[in-house]
Amino acid sequence: MPETPSANPPEKPTPAVAQVGQRDLLQAAQDGVITRLQAQALWARWAKQANAAPQVARPAVDAPAGAYASAPRFSFTNTLYYFGGMVAIGAMTLFMTLSWDAFGAWGLMAISASYLVACLKVADHLKSRHLPVPAGILATLAVVLVPLVVWCFQQGMGWWPPGGPLGYSAYHADINWRWLTLEYVTLAAGVLMLWRYRLPFMVMPIAVTLWYLSMDAANGLMQQGEQWDFEFMRDVSLVFGMATVFIALWVDARSRQAQAPEWRQDYAFWLYLFGTVMFWGGLSWRNSDSELGKALYCLINLVLVFAGAVIGRRVFTVFGGLGVAGYLGYLSHRVFGDSLAFAFVLTLIGLGLVALGIWWQRYEERISGYFASWLPEGLRPR
Repeated sequence: MPETPSANPPEKPTPAVAQVGQRDLLQAAQDGVITRLQAQALWARWAKQANAAPQVARPAVDAPAGAYASAPRFSFTNTLYYFGGMVAIGAMTLFMTLSWDAFGAWGLMAISASYLVACLKVADHLKSRHLPVPAGILATLAVVLVPLVVWCFQQGMGWWPPGGPLGYSAYHADINWRWLTLEYVTLAAGVLMLWRYRLPFMVMPIAVTLWYLSMDAANGLMQQGEQWDFEFMRDVSLVFGMATVFIALWVDARSRQAQAPEWRQDYAFWLYLFGTVMFWGGLSWRNSDSELGKALYCLINLVLVFAGAVIGRRVFTVFGGLGVAGYLGYLSHRVFGDSLAFAFVLTLIGLGLVALGIWWQRYEERISGYFASWLPEGLRPR
């Protein structure tokens, strides 16, 4: 007798489904699993299919305009990349000793220029192999070699201004207006190379150079560096820091609104970091004899804390928190040093902040949307 089919035939196994977005494809290209062209072709194919058949479940949507396309992951591989890169950068900058002067200006220039060209060649090769992190480190090393090349050229041509440091090893230690030429050329070269390679880590030497420029420009304005005016240096640092932070905000907005993945990266991080260091340092070094001035300092730091939370920049929150902690420490030792109630009041304030955090978490989406409406379009979270 022929077998009768069962009333309930076995079900076919359901194929596994995974949500894949453009960010995942870009990360796969960064890890070398596929090429960047293949990632772009796959995303274009899926997007076309999704538009043609809207009833079919679409893959995860593209990274929104308010987010970055990709970011380096904190892995052991990237740790080796950055640690090795910083050692190499330090060798050609911070640890440049006077023994290098034995090569003479033109000899040292030939060596540093050869290093620079070799770094760019290796960066080109690594970028073609879709290894952006080591490519960015090598290209950054090329940027930090620019001031050394300029210094050697000035020495060889006899154009170095008389007086001041006689060796390049003092570039990262001495504040002197004679370094301004090196810094202007480095900024120009850094921006040009950043446009050429479009790798975010390359912003680091640009931000550091802006920091150096703020100090050396102030030194140059003080009667060609013959006098030292700490207050003037402090105020120049504060102004340069504010300007750098505004540049970072502009870069941040442009990067978030960019359509091309290579531009939708975090180019503003280093500008935020050094801009905040300059601004917060200049602000914190200001001595105020009035309690109102110190309270205003605390208020500015509170604004930094909340501004960092609104736009998603922890550097503001960290430095703002340090400023608030410093003000509370001042209150505990100077103003309320003999008050038994101050510790209890401060404890209540701390617990109140914890309660505020719980309330904030409950209504975070609504609150963030409210504050985001105050921000420019490019800085609004998505």
